[in-house]
Order: sequence, then structure tokens, then C-alpha cells
Amino acid sequence: MTKRVPIIAANWKMHKTGVETEEFLNTLNSQLLNPPIKIFVAPAFTALSRASAIKSPALIGAQNMHEADEGAFTGEVSARMLKEAGARFVILGHSERRHLFHETDALIQKKLKKALTSQLLPILCVGETLAERETGKTFEVLTRQLKTALEGSAPAEIILAYEPVWAIGTGKTATPEMAGEAHQFCRDLLKKIWGEGSAIKTSILYGGSVTPENISGLAKQPDIDGALVGGASLDVHKFIQIIQGFKS
Repeated sequence: MTKRVPIIAANWKMHKTGVETEEFLNTLNSQLLNPPIKIFVAPAFTALSRASAIKSPALIGAQNMHEADEGAFTGEVSARMLKEAGARFVILGHSERRHLFHETDALIQKKLKKALTSQLLPILCVGETLAERETGKTFEVLTRQLKTALEGSAPAEIILAYEPVWAIGTGKTATPEMAGEAHQFCRDLLKKIWGEGSAIKTSILYGGSVTPENISGLAKQPDIDGALVGGASLDVHKFIQIIQGFKS
């Protein structure tokens, strides 16, 4: 069986200036000299260049991108702009992008293809709302989101992130068993889409009110390969605790 290296990724959303980003990464670097797992950090667009210039154990990436190379798209950022700023990965399809900014499955598919052709590692987010879970539609939603996003794309290096919308920023967390079941479903679905080889190699992260207190329980699930951390990643000490609490 292929061993997947665990990943803990920080999604800072609309937090932290460039100076605050530098302070965070410098502290991370001084307190985590030999990280046991891979660390990803996605700061604000405005802090990308400063973040990528700092010697740090973290891989730096972006929280979103536009699907076009350039154009009259006020306020948007392209893949090549992100790469020039030092981004190595990009988060796509986050629940806040889907629900607050009304991004569709079809749009996320376009963004994913652009990320892959631009050699930006995508973190593709999928997940159901509370209403969808309560009506038994979790697997239906995951199937639609994943199949649409990957349609027309050959097997490639990506990271999946299962983030139940009802657990984002609410303090609620899926039980390890609930999360594990969804992760196993996503991996089995990926086997059908891209084949077993790609599915076994793909890391699937859990996102949804991850904390130092619940990370060890999540880590025990065989198909959970790490976490996409929101609020708790803003505190460098909590983030380090989460990193150290995840045992592969």
C-alpha cells in the first residue's frame, strides 16, 4: 500500500496582514525545526510574496484563483499571477466560495483544469450542507461535486478536502467515524473515476472546526490524511499543536 504523507493546511481566509504573516511564519520556523508532516499555509493574496520569501517549513499557496489567464475581471487573480507571487498550491471549491460567492460545480471544474495546466497543486474542497446530510444526500452531493470537478481531467496530483458545510466555523465537528466514512466514500469514488493507483496516492484532508482537541481522533481514521484548518490556524501555537497531534 502506498504511504501518504500527512498534510496540515492552514486557510487563513480574510485574516492577517503581510507583517502578521511574517511573524507567524518566523515563529513556526523557530518552534518547528523538523516538522513530522507536510505543512501548507494559504495567506491573503496581499501577503503571498512576503510569505514565499521567508524560510519556513510551510509550503505557501493561495485561497482561490480565476480560471482565465487574464482579462477584464476586476478584483480577480490568475494562476500565473499566483505563481509569480510564490504560490505553490491553490484551494478551490471551498464551501464559502460555493455558498457565499455562488461558485458552481462547472466553474470549479474550469478552475481545477487551469490549476493543473499551470502546475499549481489544487486542494479541491467538497462537502454537504446540514440540510443535505439530514435528508440523506451526503453521498449524492459528494458524487456530483467530485465527478463534475474531475470531468475531462486525466489522473493528476491533487489533494481533496472533505469539509461538511455545517461544520465550517460553527464549532461543530463531524465525529471521526462520520468523517472517516465520507473520506472512504471519496476515495472509492476516485477509484472509479481515475483508477485505484491515483486514488490510493491522493491525500484527503478533513476540514471543519479542526482543533488541537479533536485532531488525534480524526487522525486515527485510515482515510483521513490530514486537515484543512480554518480558525485554529490563525494562532501559531494552536496550529503547531494540531501539527504535532496528527499521527500518521
